[in-house]
Parts: sequence; C-alpha cells; structure tokens
Amino acid sequence: MLQPTYPIRTARLLLRPVTIDDLDDVYAYQRRPDVVRWMLGAEPRTREQSRVSVLAMAGEDAWRAEGDCLTVAAVTDAGLIGIVELVWRSQTDRTAELGFVFHPDHGGRGLATEAATAVLDWGFTEAGLHRVYGRCHGRNDASARLMTRLGMRQEARHVESYLFRGEWADQLVFAILANEWQAGTRTPPS
Repeated sequence: MLQPTYPIRTARLLLRPVTIDDLDDVYAYQRRPDVVRWMLGAEPRTREQSRVSVLAMAGEDAWRAEGDCLTVAAVTDAGLIGIVELVWRSQTDRTAELGFVFHPDHGGRGLATEAATAVLDWGFTEAGLHRVYGRCHGRNDASARLMTRLGMRQEARHVESYLFRGEWADQLVFAILANEWQAGTRTPPS
C-alpha cells in the first residue's frame, strides 16, 4: 500500500483524506454548472449525488492496487476548497494521472497549484513515479494553465478525439517526468 503521511502541510493548506464531514463543502462546488462544465458526462449534482461522491472519495486515501485513485482534500480555514487526485495508471511504467477540481471562489491565488505541487511531490519522491500526465478539454484554459504552472509540458492535442456533450472535442495531454520534477523545471506556486 502506498499512502502519504497525513496531513500534508503546505504554506497555506492542509491536505488530507476526504471525510463525510466534507459534504457541505463538496456540494457547494459540485452543484455549480461552471465547475462541471468541462467534466465528461457531469451535470450539477444534487446533495444526495454529492453525498455518494464524498463517500467514494473518502475511500480513496491510498493506492492499494494499480488503477486506484488517491484523492486528497485541500483545506483552508474556510474548509475544503477542492480536491487533487492521482490515479495509479501503471505499476510497471510507474505512471499516474493527475486530476483536480476546485471551488471557483478560491481561484486566482495559486491554491490549486500549491495543492497539486504537494501531491505531485509525494508521487515522485515517496511513491517513486516516473511519469505523471493530465488531460483536459481543449477549451479548458484554466486546467491547461494549471498544468503548465506545474511544469508539465503539452505533449499532444488530440483533435476531435471524443464526444463531449454531443459534439466532437479536442483533448489536451500534459506530462512531466520524475527527473524534470527533481530538476525543478516546475513553476513554483504563486
């Protein structure tokens, strides 16, 4: 089993597993159309749908087997403001996929970058990852900017590669290698 030593502390955040006590904070962003706008198949959630989501995330506190998702709550004095996740895509290739969702009311201050940096650092230094990649809709500028700030390079633009809300959509793929992370090619949190 691979698991961070909780809590992970950054300059402004506490990173820890999601708990059922986070329901109100998670529902506050999962019900917003602007948050789910770029998520495949996602619609604003009801409180009950968010409860199911929180219960699922609460069980994602470690990697036990390839394919597992590690979900970490980013918490400030205001409560849970978002989540960062790493999905263990390949044990053999030591590869994971980065994901994140943050409440827009907490945007523009580098908090998502700070949280994702800490999770990536755990992935590379503690979990021994070789490569982390992330994907986003071709028009999701905020996610693309965040991955760029993390030092990830855009490796691909898959043109009209998937159906998104009834239309063909482009997908951007970003990635960073462990040696690039260790060399400090990433942009520090702002």
